[in-house]
Amino acid sequence: MIWPDSVRGNVKTGHDREVFAVYPYRSACPTSVWAQLISDATSEILLAGYTNYFVWLEQPALHQTLRRKAEGGCRVRFLLGDPASGTTRQREQLEDVALTVSTRIRITLENLAKLAEVDGVEARFSAPEDGPNHVGLSVFRFDQHALVTPHLARVVGHDSPMMHLRRCEEGGLFDRFAEHAQELWGRSVPV
Repeated sequence: MIWPDSVRGNVKTGHDREVFAVYPYRSACPTSVWAQLISDATSEILLAGYTNYFVWLEQPALHQTLRRKAEGGCRVRFLLGDPASGTTRQREQLEDVALTVSTRIRITLENLAKLAEVDGVEARFSAPEDGPNHVGLSVFRFDQHALVTPHLARVVGHDSPMMHLRRCEEGGLFDRFAEHAQELWGRSVPV
């Protein structure tokens, strides 16, 4: 109340202080941001997008990077949608694009197969009952940072908005999304 509007507009003091950046499209987030978050993570990387395929295409030498991360003690997890599920088929009909959801998931599975023998790299499919919740919200966690994409109707992930969150408080926005991803992971099934 005592701060002028100009200060309040530039200094975050409420729950929104965990919002580090926002992008009107996931594809508007520079690939360098993803690279930095992956590089800086030391304890946890959780890629809980429904397909996660784009990270393999946009991040050079991701196999080697994730291998080094896991060998250094970082837990690396991929939560995917089941390519054969009803949720996947329904989403494919909604999106109606040539690069189908199941194909995008298979791209990730093909790349994960190259890391199958690496301890610390895990992959799971979301439980069938969680498919609708998973396909509608992607959470990508890197220690105390997260990139969150709420998927808009009939729009592929790269055309949906994205928030970059940085954990600042217990029970804040970061924790809410991290808990969502962890809940999905807890009921997921091994690939």
